Amino acid sequence: MPADLSTHPGHLARRLQQAHTLLWNALVSAETTSPQFAVLNAVAGRDDLDQRMVGDLIGLDRSTTAEIVSRLSDRGLLVRVRDPRDGRRNLLRLTDDGAVLHRQTARRVSRMNKVFLAPLEPGEQQVLLDLMRRIVTAADSFRAPDEVG
Repeated sequence: MPADLSTHPGHLARRLQQAHTLLWNALVSAETTSPQFAVLNAVAGRDDLDQRMVGDLIGLDRSTTAEIVSRLSDRGLLVRVRDPRDGRRNLLRLTDDGAVLHRQTARRVSRMNKVFLAPLEPGEQQVLLDLMRRIVTAADSFRAPDEVG
């Protein structure tokens, strides 16, 4: 007898991610991915973050963060600036184009999130987000030490 996958959190998480990706591509951007937006969002309005700190903030491993930063830099959306207090460290900054893209994308993300959560009542939306944050916070303790900044 096959298992009822509707009772499996991993299966449901994957299906939620599929729904999110579908909406993201339709309502936000086919060029800028959700993780790329997360990097832009972390850097926006901050002048003290290096690549490692950005990865830690948004929950990405070092190699994924490095790849995303490289792609965003290649697109002219991010620049690396030598830290005046520590010459070994590069800080990340949005370019003017990066700041414009961040603002435009943030508006679209806000609209997409409303569509994504629309099947739920406002109170249910808050409960879902609270529960998801609790699981994500707990999952951070599952990461291997070399994956954490």
